Amino acid sequence: MAALAGDVTGGPVGEQARSGPPGAGVRPVRILIVDDDALVRAGLSMILGGTPDLTVVGEAADGSEVMTATAACRPDVVLMDIRMPRLDGLAATELLRALPKPPEVLVLTTFDADEHVLRALRAGAGGFLLKDTPPAEIVRAVRRVAAGEATLSPTVTRTLIAHVTAGTAADPRRDRAAQLLAGLTERERAVAVALGRGRTNAEIAAELFMSVATVKAYVSRLLTRLDLNNRVQVALLVHDAGLV
Repeated sequence: MAALAGDVTGGPVGEQARSGPPGAGVRPVRILIVDDDALVRAGLSMILGGTPDLTVVGEAADGSEVMTATAACRPDVVLMDIRMPRLDGLAATELLRALPKPPEVLVLTTFDADEHVLRALRAGAGGFLLKDTPPAEIVRAVRRVAAGEATLSPTVTRTLIAHVTAGTAADPRRDRAAQLLAGLTERERAVAVALGRGRTNAEIAAELFMSVATVKAYVSRLLTRLDLNNRVQVALLVHDAGLV
């Protein structure tokens, strides 16, 4: 049974609201922690609950509890473990991201096997960190994912690079990615490639001589046109197509 905490009336908040300064009347980012280890849940609750702009609204001990806990807590970000006894975090992520208005998912695990990383990111997870990540980095990662930014540990980044370099021109995934990206305008394609290089909105704006607001509009358009959930999936598509 999920242990729920705090007000359950709020819903997901937008990027502007999430990024506002603590204490400025902006609702904190709501977090659901999913891990079968009670000590890990308690530690993460202490780390995240002590941050003014973040609030832990619930916990779940297994992936099978995630959908019920999400409906009750309405989190903005789900901090998800992978290895759990009944339903693992990868399957739970796939279920969550299939919702009409899904929360963001940040995978936090001790396992960085290639198949775990790629499956989580393709399912729509906004980030993938290892549990030995320093607390301050976890806090920053939650904020970034809540704001729609990708966040990956260095080992995960290396995994993605290896995945790309192992591909071949005859790879069906590469052919499909190339076909999807071929329908983009030149400007959309430039933004997609920048996402594939891990650039932030501000960095893309500087590189392509756009305003940050325009970049955000292009990212939203890319997600719609490519039928993807988040910018991480756009980056993966660009990598699959061999554009970076």
